Amino acid sequence: LSEDVERVSENPTDEREGEMEVHEDASSVILPDGKLGTTTPSLRFSKTCLKNVFSVILLFMYLLLMAVAVFLVYQTISDFREKLKHPVMSVTYKEVSLYDAPGIAFYPGKAQLLSCKHYYYGHIQPLINPGQPGDVECTTQRINYTDPFTNQTMKYALVVQGPRDVKKKELVFLQFHLNETDQDFSAIDYLLFSSFQEFVNSPEKAKFMKDCESSYSSWKFSGGFRTWVKMSLVKTKEEDGSETVEFKQETSVVNYIDQRTKPRSDQLFFVVFEWKDPFIQTVQDIITANPWNMIALLCGIFLALFKAADFAKLSVKWMIKIRKRHLKRSRQVMNHIS
Repeated sequence: LSEDVERVSENPTDEREGEMEVHEDASSVILPDGKLGTTTPSLRFSKTCLKNVFSVILLFMYLLLMAVAVFLVYQTISDFREKLKHPVMSVTYKEVSLYDAPGIAFYPGKAQLLSCKHYYYGHIQPLINPGQPGDVECTTQRINYTDPFTNQTMKYALVVQGPRDVKKKELVFLQFHLNETDQDFSAIDYLLFSSFQEFVNSPEKAKFMKDCESSYSSWKFSGGFRTWVKMSLVKTKEEDGSETVEFKQETSVVNYIDQRTKPRSDQLFFVVFEWKDPFIQTVQDIITANPWNMIALLCGIFLALFKAADFAKLSVKWMIKIRKRHLKRSRQVMNHIS
């Protein structure tokens, strides 16, 4: 690119060579038939023009790349802040062979517990004397405490130890009897809490039950039916590191055919509690934004910015240098002609 310009600038003091160049340039201007004199300046001019145009295009490309890099920086920071504000819910499953036996708190009212048994492999024996007191083979405790929402009403709860062995399909079958009721619909309320052993070891069982009733939801099962309750355990990890436990239920109801000889006006309640599957579901919020990935991406973008700025700076300097050489050569040629 600069061989001709440097060659001219290196020998500006040589008068004889300068006179020859002037005569050649003058002859090329005066004589229209001289092919060498007419083509050389136009070729040099076209080359210089193309180089300048190419430099301008390259400069605009660098500026465009810088604009794209700035936009990527802004978008990356915005996405990172958005992900911090909106964490993603992560669900994991842990398989166990034995659950911690849950506590089942019944609120029977005037109803009476007739029998309670643990069965395995999902097989429930036929009822021999329905409506009559039977064996109570479950671990039970009775507790009285004040209503946590009113602090005035006394509540009576019958707490029963739930099933543990999920591989043997352990279930708990309970039978209640209600002789009379003041309501149009007969039902018994119950709630589930995570550990029966915690209730037994609690020094203040009344306070423990008040906290459970405040934290857990309650359900009902009706008289005259056999209700199957399949439980699944869900653990939720909060942002402060604490862990809460709740139950999900799948309930199915089957009509009980009363085959007692004499017609009765009392109500029988049957309920079965079992585990749905051996998986404990753990739910927690996770932040998908990784600060190290963002830092690495920003470093790469800033490096591209600096590199583009350096290229643009060099291109501008090169254009200015070429322009100065072109002006210097033009002045030298004009001086020789004059």
